[in-house]
Amino acid sequence: MNQLVVITGGPGAGKTTLVDLLRENGFAGAPEAGRAIIQDQSAIGGTGLPWSDTALFAELMLSWDIRSYRWALTQPGPVFFDHAVPCVAGYFRLLGLDVPEHVEAAVAAFPYRPQVFIAPPWPEIYRTDDERHQSLDEARRTYDAVAETYAQYGYDLVELPRADPCTRMRFVLQQTTH
Repeated sequence: MNQLVVITGGPGAGKTTLVDLLRENGFAGAPEAGRAIIQDQSAIGGTGLPWSDTALFAELMLSWDIRSYRWALTQPGPVFFDHAVPCVAGYFRLLGLDVPEHVEAAVAAFPYRPQVFIAPPWPEIYRTDDERHQSLDEARRTYDAVAETYAQYGYDLVELPRADPCTRMRFVLQQTTH
């Protein structure tokens, strides 16, 4: 599973920008489930939104991430994930809820590269938008929940530098393509 590279962290820390840049440079990248689900649910008047039905939102993220995982297995070379299955467990922890057994089972069934890149909170670039409603404080709590979750599942966290996207991309590629 060394080809399945996770980039995670709290919202607004530059993950999507990094994965998009990797895609622009010819690498495969799986989009973030949360943002896509919010866009889709908003477009259809659905309730699977983090501010409407957190349980449904979590299930939709899990389904999306499993689909992305299976797609990634068909791709040549490394695939970069903007979050992944363990993030769903982190979401439950962020909410102060027990992680459901089927989510635990999914984390075990869908392993990724042991080294996970994590984007630290970065107040200077943090912005809210139509899909990102969290405060900077909530973004920090999300980062903490995700970091704790990945560590508990045995992943080694590699913190991304607070640097421009190209520097971050070189940092990731130096550690994943050798």
